[in-house]
Amino acid sequence: QVQLVESGGGLVQPGGSLRLSCAASGRTFSSYTMAWFRQAPGKEREFVGGISWSGSRIRYADSVKGRFTISRDNAKNTVYLQMNSLRPEDTAVYYCAADRDRMVVVTTNSKTYDYWGQGTQVTVSS
Repeated sequence: QVQLVESGGGLVQPGGSLRLSCAASGRTFSSYTMAWFRQAPGKEREFVGGISWSGSRIRYADSVKGRFTISRDNAKNTVYLQMNSLRPEDTAVYYCAADRDRMVVVTTNSKTYDYWGQGTQVTVSS
């Protein structure tokens, strides 16, 4: 069992930056693919970015490429999402997720992820 706790959300102006963190419990964190998803009001949950266990494979949604960076520190059981050049359309609840069945492959389908955090609100507004 893995428990995930997100932090770092908040209110930021357009063009600003935030760094989200996801702290995981459990000794098997380092063997899981990790990902960030987001869900805006009235919309479906969507993939933002994912990273394999070693960090050798990384995927991003087209909407965040060049602005967001996902990384992980297995020694600290933590995955990060650095968000730069934020836009109002980035406003959403951001969720951290873990895929226990895959170490190398990064999927964009939320149904393949087994563990989820409670989410952290990101609001981009002037």
